[in-house]
Amino acid sequence: MVEVYKVRFEPVGVEIEVEENETILDAAFRQGIALPHGCKEGQCSACKCVQLDGETEMLKYSTFALNDFEKECGHVLMCRTLAYSDVEIELLNYDEEVLSKSIPVKEFDGRIVDFQKLTHDIRGVEIEIDTPLKFWAGQYVDITVTTEKGEEITRSFSMANPPSEAQKLSFIIKKYPDGKFSNELDAGGIKKGATVKISGPYGMCFRREERDGPVILVGAGSGMSPVWSILHDQISSGEDRPIYFFYGARTQDDLFKLDEIAALTDAHPGLEFIPVLSHANDDDAWHGERGFVHECVDRRLKDLDVDGEGDIYACGPPPMIDALTPVLFMNDFESDRIFYDKFTPTSGSSAH
Repeated sequence: MVEVYKVRFEPVGVEIEVEENETILDAAFRQGIALPHGCKEGQCSACKCVQLDGETEMLKYSTFALNDFEKECGHVLMCRTLAYSDVEIELLNYDEEVLSKSIPVKEFDGRIVDFQKLTHDIRGVEIEIDTPLKFWAGQYVDITVTTEKGEEITRSFSMANPPSEAQKLSFIIKKYPDGKFSNELDAGGIKKGATVKISGPYGMCFRREERDGPVILVGAGSGMSPVWSILHDQISSGEDRPIYFFYGARTQDDLFKLDEIAALTDAHPGLEFIPVLSHANDDDAWHGERGFVHECVDRRLKDLDVDGEGDIYACGPPPMIDALTPVLFMNDFESDRIFYDKFTPTSGSSAH
């Protein structure tokens, strides 16, 4: 018989059940409670909280996410914590809006129906699933596929399609030198028609509704994927808010979806697309923004005189996010108006 314990989260007063050998975070996902989370593997500190009562044990984790002093003070990582009694947890970070929009994590069967080379290192993948997936624009799923050689690969990817397209999911994927999923796609180890297992949705960087001020989207590389979903969802919402869409790339060859973006900007005068090239010094044909995307965001925010009004959705590699964060604070944006997703390559079980 499987042991089941109760976990209570304060100060929100939410209570869930957790089974033996199930992490507290996984139990919350299963019951539709969206707790703060990031990597889900004990590598970041997004789900760090304080254990007030109860008996628990933590699976292997990184001391960068939870150092020894924090552990001695009662801090735990919910993604690595197993319960051996009823437990009381104090959440250090929580968002009532996120909790109110929680969606239970479910499993889906699907198949790859299309694969495209968008640039030399960006791939587009489409997957049809057996039943519709409810998610918020900007969220992601875990995809598990078995290669032709029988190797099982699980990776995390954000949906590029809006939530209105709930049964045919699109993904924009960055190819890394050691990226198993993307390299197997290129090499034919993962083929069109391959069956996949999908688990989700996950993620806290999703579009907030009915807010004031402009919507500012910042993406780079495969960070285009959730930004593309948020962009289309924002447009279809009918909200009368200006949208500034910044996209950082190295050269013109790294830009894609330009025809689709041009059609969107023509149809929606409130949308402005601002591509920024970091390696365009010798490109006389480029007349747009140059430099790093966070520098361009800083310049444009000052020109727009936004004064911290609006919502920022930033998705891309960690250096971009790390450089952008102080820029936003210097432009008077509060943390509750900034939503970001760091896309980190890894050889582990996930690569978001």
